[in-house]
Amino acid sequence: MNGKVILLVEDDPDDRLLALRALRQNNVANAVVTVEDGAEALDYLFFTGKHAGRDHGQVPVVVLLDLKLPKVDGLGVLKRIREAESTRFLPVVILTSSREEQDLLGGYSLGCNSYIRKPVDFVQFTEAIRNLGLYWLVLNESPPARG
Repeated sequence: MNGKVILLVEDDPDDRLLALRALRQNNVANAVVTVEDGAEALDYLFFTGKHAGRDHGQVPVVVLLDLKLPKVDGLGVLKRIREAESTRFLPVVILTSSREEQDLLGGYSLGCNSYIRKPVDFVQFTEAIRNLGLYWLVLNESPPARG
């Protein structure tokens, strides 16, 4: 493991497994932390709730964020990420099946770094994940972690 953690925020178990499988098939060796709702994503990112005791040095290199989430929706999570000094520059990729223009505009207006619609076809989905991994984990230069 290279220390670059990916946070996958996805409530659908099938989509979660599909994303994990696609990451493995594309030889993405990064640890992937999965959470199933927006509230747990915020707990993970801000070291609260059941994630209060986790290592503060383990900050995700990228967040893959679904929009249609229980408890706190994806746009609510993104808003909180951008409001906090410690996570303001954290790369966030919205990975959703939503085709609603308001979601697209909302994501970019709140500062997402990328908005990707999940392809229905597994081969296309795997290719999308491969490209995500290549860009965000290899090519992209992330800002330094802020505390």
